Amino acid sequence: VDSMVKSLERENIRKMQGLMFRCSASCCEDSQASMQQVHQCIERCHAPLAQAQALVTSELEKFQDRLARCTMHCNDKAKDSIDAGSKELQVKRQLESCVTKCVDDHMHLIPTMTKKMKESLLSIG
Repeated sequence: VDSMVKSLERENIRKMQGLMFRCSASCCEDSQASMQQVHQCIERCHAPLAQAQALVTSELEKFQDRLARCTMHCNDKAKDSIDAGSKELQVKRQLESCVTKCVDDHMHLIPTMTKKMKESLLSIG
């Protein structure tokens, strides 16, 4: 996930930041514009970057929520096993196996999530 975020930042977000700063600077060069007009111009320049950052944040939160739900399910199963009288070592192994499966399953989602985010970022930018 960390390398995906770094890749998105380097390949997409950084370009959008450059555009935003150049756009904002050109807003400030209009000596005929009022303070309010300059402010509105800068806001328009910033909007695509803000939208892109919100998109990435939202997708990462969804991913974390899904992973958390999966691990909570593992915890529930482990608690049920303990309540049913299973041995602690057996339950620990079961929990470890379940959580490992959650992580493995979610690792497979990363390439699709990355592709989806890059496509969305390109449509914003």
